[in-house]
Order: sequence, then structure tokens, then C-alpha cells
Amino acid sequence: MSVNNFEIRADYNQDTIVVYQAYSPLIAKPALEQQQFVPPFLFTRMTWIKPSFLWMMERSGYAGKAGQEHVLSIRLRRTAWEYVLSQAVLTHAHDMYKDGWEERKKNARVNVQWDPERSIKGAKLNYRSIQVGISRHLIGEYNSWIVEIADYTQLAHKIFALKQQGDYSRATALLPIEKPYPLGQELQKILGM
Repeated sequence: MSVNNFEIRADYNQDTIVVYQAYSPLIAKPALEQQQFVPPFLFTRMTWIKPSFLWMMERSGYAGKAGQEHVLSIRLRRTAWEYVLSQAVLTHAHDMYKDGWEERKKNARVNVQWDPERSIKGAKLNYRSIQVGISRHLIGEYNSWIVEIADYTQLAHKIFALKQQGDYSRATALLPIEKPYPLGQELQKILGM
């Protein structure tokens, strides 16, 4: 796969970046009310964050799958996002690891995998989007990175309804604007880009 096939596209500004997660009402509603994750959110297991809205839609069935009925937009500090990426180990063996990948993966504070990005019609595109898994060793810091949590559930349902009607242009117009996220060479190397 060529270098150009790995891209981080995201809704971001100078200070923050948006990632998405989907949860049941038991986790989503308290997170929205308190603007941080609280139990029953588990701080003892890995949680995956995704900067691609369409990938999150595909994963959650547009907030239709059990346990994923609420799509949350989580605005993180970019300094925290890049710190997380600096801790990453790819979930699949890569040339950069030479030896010891299994051990590094086992002890990783952050896992990264690259999955095919999706179009508004659900088709796999020719580039991959990043999924970032924050391990139980680092998840305790998650709330300190959060600037805002917003509910994108109704947006997900509206886009899905337009898709069902075959109105892809109106559905596309509602998508969050995502653009390539700039990364320095060192982070690109860590991420296998």
C-alpha cells in the first residue's frame, strides 16, 4: 500500500480536534451532562476513538446498533491528540518494528489500526482512516484532554434517513467538514505512514 493511502482526516482547528465514539444511553447521557466520562464508562478497558465521522457511522450503523445508540462528538486538545499518537503501536506487524513487535503491542499504551475509509454510500474508499485505541494504562487521563462533548445522534439519524431516500447530495452536505490533519515526520513514522 502506498504512503498516500494512509490519511488522518478530521474536523479540527488550531487548538482542538474532534473524534467520535458511540455508546448506549447509560454512558452517553451522563457524559453529555457532565462533559466528561463517568461510570458506567469503564476506565479499566481500552476505548477506541475515531476522527472520521463516516467511519463511525458505518461502525455504529448510524447510531442504530445496540449499545451504540448515541454518537458523541468529543473535542480534544490537539496537544493531547498528538501525545496519544506519539505513544502508538500499530496493531499489525510493520517493517518499522524489525523485532519485538509482539512485546511492544502487548505493552502498548495506545494501539493504532488503519481501516478502509467509507463513502456516504458505505463503499470502501482507496485510503485508510485511523482508529486509535487508548489502553487502560492511559484511559485515566482521557477526561483531562476533553474540551467539549456534543451529541451527534440526531445528525446521524438525519443523514441516514436522507441516504435511505437516495438523497446523497443533501446527506453529504450535512457531514462535518474534515480535512487532512498535518503531522510531523516523527509521528508519521510512528503511525506507519
